[in-house]
Amino acid sequence: MKKPFDCLTDLVFVNQDQLELSDIILVPGGSHPQLIERAVELYQLGLAPYILPSGGYNSKINQTEWKFLNEIAIKMGVPQEVILKEDQARNTFDNARNSWKLIEERNIKVRQVIMVCKAQHSRRALMTYQTVFPLDIRFLMEPISDKNNITRDNWFQDEMKIKAVMGEAEKISKYFVHHIPYWI
Repeated sequence: MKKPFDCLTDLVFVNQDQLELSDIILVPGGSHPQLIERAVELYQLGLAPYILPSGGYNSKINQTEWKFLNEIAIKMGVPQEVILKEDQARNTFDNARNSWKLIEERNIKVRQVIMVCKAQHSRRALMTYQTVFPLDIRFLMEPISDKNNITRDNWFQDEMKIKAVMGEAEKISKYFVHHIPYWI
């Protein structure tokens, strides 16, 4: 049965893709261990040779998001040399810009990436990285639920989840207004 807000669900949440061998796994910041835990699982399955967590200082964890995510990956057995370092980003556009710059500096050939991000952040993260990365790069999305368990199937069931998703819808409408003419 259709709900009046299904269009919001489709706007904010990206469906999970069938994952394939890729060149890198991107984690656009965050203070939720579920993000890097899933990225490590995908790395351990052999789906990509590198993991690139991105994120600067976050007062919730009193350290950079990169350091927080890196420490978890190391504890899970990922070799330090395959975890690329981007620890300056302050927002999603910084995550994307700094990540692409690092990929170019390291001369890593990228045609396809896997992005692990919070489900409610998936559309904005995807659109942001698509804005910054070359248009011919293919993104495979791995949206996951974090400790708040916000999903496309339950976001409308309590006030905290509704506010989080509506905040994302608002950001999507504001972040990309200046970029749309360049996508044509």
